[in-house]
Amino acid sequence: MPLFAITLSNAPSNVQNLVANVNWAQPSWDLFIVLFFIVAGFLYGLSLGRDRVIVILVSIYMALAVVNTAPFIGTLQANVGLNGVFVLRISAFLVAFVALFLLLARSALLQTIANSDTKGSWWQVMLFSFLHVGLLISIVLSFLPVSAADKLAPLTRTMFASDTARFLWIIGPIIAMVLIKGGAAEKKKFKYEV
Repeated sequence: MPLFAITLSNAPSNVQNLVANVNWAQPSWDLFIVLFFIVAGFLYGLSLGRDRVIVILVSIYMALAVVNTAPFIGTLQANVGLNGVFVLRISAFLVAFVALFLLLARSALLQTIANSDTKGSWWQVMLFSFLHVGLLISIVLSFLPVSAADKLAPLTRTMFASDTARFLWIIGPIIAMVLIKGGAAEKKKFKYEV
């Protein structure tokens, strides 16, 4: 049986165990991560719209590529401690992401892949926002040192920090962008029909 099928079959019991073991007086980081995923997925998508989230997703992929291939991060890792590496990688990712988003939002890319006037249907907005938030959480947790990632709850590790989860969060938005038409595609279709 594939690892993904085993993970999905254990999901209901993992969720039940997580809810049963929640200490609301002293919430853990795992609870914060799961609640952030749910709340941010709803609020984020409703406030931005589908096409803007797609441009943000493209910026995230580019920033991830820049941070993972930047030679100066490997050089600086020798000079900073274990926690410093995490902070350095997160900081580099955020700077690259913000810079790329600002550049791409003002470029022709926005008109190429999205129509900034279109909000998209509610289910597209929700899907893209959850994929976006899940991808961000997975990226941030991938920057954690292995010793810190091992302390996460099994459900959080399975959903966001395992190799399979990282792969699925990376390809999920790509598959959604390919399969779900709208925005620029609708604008071009309308333009050619007129």
